[in-house]
Amino acid sequence: MFGSIAPIYARVDHSLIKGYKKSIEVVKKEIDLKDKSILDIGTGTGAWAMKFIQNGASKVYGIDLSEKILKAGREKHPEITFSIGNAEDLKEYPDNSFDIVTASFVIHGVKADRREKMLSEMKRVSKKHVVVHDFMGKTHYFVRFLEFVERSDYKNFKKNFCAELKIKFSKTKRIASDYGSGIYIGEI
Repeated sequence: MFGSIAPIYARVDHSLIKGYKKSIEVVKKEIDLKDKSILDIGTGTGAWAMKFIQNGASKVYGIDLSEKILKAGREKHPEITFSIGNAEDLKEYPDNSFDIVTASFVIHGVKADRREKMLSEMKRVSKKHVVVHDFMGKTHYFVRFLEFVERSDYKNFKKNFCAELKIKFSKTKRIASDYGSGIYIGEI
């Protein structure tokens, strides 16, 4: 689906950046980003990944399933290393490859069994932190409609994700941000 909307998505992702600014501030209060290596799964055009660079990360990689969206990302953010990748199978990366593995508005879209695979892979390739930026709290009506059309699992995500995260990580945090989103942190 995202391959077909890539031209539109690339133009409107600037609207997400306002929320990303507030959310990255939440992350920075919890984790020092300076000189960190980052893997952003489901990176899209790299708007979330770019916030890590702007806040001191030394190297940022972004993976996505859509080559069309990655093409737009490469044009907008040449400082990010983009590649095709599947968050459920990060075989191209050895264990402990990145200081932080992150995802923004990706994991809510899949059922619990796929979230479990994603979290397992994110944990495996992370040295210390997994940061998930996603839905939390009240969801705007229009967003609920879009999630219905997309057939996402956002309702179960919001209800169950904290428990799912606690199964994988010894330390977890859930911090509300803004615009119906928040930061979930798993620490190894």
